[in-house]
Amino acid sequence: MAGKPLTELDKPLGRNRPGRAAASSRPWGRWAATGAAALVGTALIGIALVAAIRRDPDGGEPIAVASIEKRAAPVGPQAGTPIAAAEGTSRGAASAGDLETSAGVTVYRPDASSAPGSIVITVPDEAGTIKLVPSPDRRLVERSRYGLLPKTAPDGTTPAKAYARPLGPEPSTKPLGRIALVVGGLGISQTGTADAIAKLPPQISLAFAPYGAELERTVQRARGEGHEVFLQLPMEPFDYPDNDPGPHTLLTGPNAPDNPDRLAWALGRFTGYVGVINFLGGRLTADEGALSPILRELAGRGLMVVDDGSSARSLLAPAATRAQIPAVKVDRTLDTVAQAAAIDKELAGLEAMAQERGIAVGAATALPVSLDRLSRWAQTLEAKRIQLVPLSAANSFRNPKTTGSLR
Repeated sequence: MAGKPLTELDKPLGRNRPGRAAASSRPWGRWAATGAAALVGTALIGIALVAAIRRDPDGGEPIAVASIEKRAAPVGPQAGTPIAAAEGTSRGAASAGDLETSAGVTVYRPDASSAPGSIVITVPDEAGTIKLVPSPDRRLVERSRYGLLPKTAPDGTTPAKAYARPLGPEPSTKPLGRIALVVGGLGISQTGTADAIAKLPPQISLAFAPYGAELERTVQRARGEGHEVFLQLPMEPFDYPDNDPGPHTLLTGPNAPDNPDRLAWALGRFTGYVGVINFLGGRLTADEGALSPILRELAGRGLMVVDDGSSARSLLAPAATRAQIPAVKVDRTLDTVAQAAAIDKELAGLEAMAQERGIAVGAATALPVSLDRLSRWAQTLEAKRIQLVPLSAANSFRNPKTTGSLR
C-alpha cells in the first residue's frame, strides 16, 4: 500500500484541487479572499443598521393619516349652556338613574363613612342578563356572635330592596297575568339544591333552610344564576314537639323570651336574602303576641316577610303589614300531593288565578317531581302570555299602593 499511487477515491477531500495550491502559495491571493469576505460582511452589517434605524412597526401595511380636531360643544339659547342641557330643561333631561337603567348598569354609591368617594359599577355580562348585586354589601350587615346579620343602611337602603331581583324589561306583549313562585327546602340536599338552581328559571325565588352545610357558598351560587333568595325560619307548629322543625325553632309560651337569640342564629346563617318565610309555624303564626317582637326585629333589619300559606289561621302577613313590613302571602301550595298530575293541576289553577287577579303567588318544595314539572311548565308561559316575576315584586302587581310594597 505504501508505494501504490492514490486514486481519486483515496485522496483527502478538498486537497489538490486545481488552482488551490497556486492561490494558497501567493500572499496576495489570500488577502484578496479575505478582503472580499470583509466587504460582504460590511455590506450585511450596513443593511442591518439601516433596517434597525428605519424600522417600520406597521410591517409595510397601508397607512392613512387623519387629522384630529377638538371642537367646542355647541352653545344653547343661554350663553355658556350646552345644547343638551338646554334641551333637557324644556324636554325633561334624563337623570343618572335613567341612564344607568337604560344601559343595564347598576351603580352602588356607598355612604361616605364606609368608602369615601368610591363607586362600584356592576355591568351585566350579557345583553339582557339580569345580575343581582353582590353580597354581603357591608352597608347592609353588622357583625354578631352568630355571623353577619342584615340591617338597614344609614341611607335607608334595605336588604329587601338591595337584594331583590330586578323585574327587567317589560314584555313586548302585555301579559294576561303574572305569577310569582318560591321553591323552598333548599340547602340541605346538595343534589336537590343544585337541580333547583340549574333547572328553574331565574325569575323563580328560592328559599333556604338554615341547617345546610356551606350555605353561604350555595346561596351565592343561586344568586349568581339570578335567583333572589329567602331564609326559611323554623316556627312552632300546633303538634310541636312531635313535629319538630329543627334546632333554634321560634316558640310560643314560656320559651318565647329566647326567640331573639334563636332568630339571630338563623339570620346569621348566610347573607344576601331579601326576607324570611316561615317553615311550619301554625301555632306561632296564630299568636300575634309571640309574633310581635319577632316582627319588630325583622322590621328594624329591613327584611320582607312571606307567609307560606300552610296555615289558615296564620296572622303573619297582616301583622307584618301593620308593622310596616313588605309582606306577601302564598295563594297556592303546588306539591302538597307530590305527583306530576296533581302538580300540573295546581299550576293550571294558579294560571287561572293570575288571569283573574292580575297576580298569583305559588309555593313548592325542591322535590325532584316538583322541579321537573315547574321547569317544563315555565317553558309554556310565553305562549300563554303569563309572566313569571320575582316574589319580591308580587305586591306591586297585586296592589301598587299597598302599604309596605317594595316597588
